[in-house]
Amino acid sequence: MANWYECKIRYEKNIDGKTKKVNESYLVDALTYTEAETRILETLCQYISGEYTITNIKRSRIIEIFTSEVDVYDRWYNCKINIITLDEEKGIEKKTPQLMLVHADTIDTALARLREGLKDTLYDYTIVSIAESAILDYFPYTVK
Repeated sequence: MANWYECKIRYEKNIDGKTKKVNESYLVDALTYTEAETRILETLCQYISGEYTITNIKRSRIIEIFTSEVDVYDRWYNCKINIITLDEEKGIEKKTPQLMLVHADTIDTALARLREGLKDTLYDYTIVSIAESAILDYFPYTVK
């Protein structure tokens, strides 16, 4: 199971011939905050020239990422669902919130991809919300 950390980095980027400071968010699979910091710097240093600052690293609540086989989408969507289970002792339904990240071009596509990704789940669930995420990309752990 992946441990996702959301890393925010601030740096100067050349946009339309002008240098502007930008803040960007990325998701990194790591075991610790230190490893997340190291991995994001190793990954992004080849794309960033000049000064940069990591402004925040926080543990993400994302439990699953649904990517696209074809990398044509430029947006990520945070999808919150509630897993519905029955508490047999109390005889009531229990809703457990789960957060997932979906790569899509529109909210409708994200909804369709989320449903496709969850079609084999054994639990009942309800989709609570789908919203565009500030995350630009994710970096899963790979064995070198």
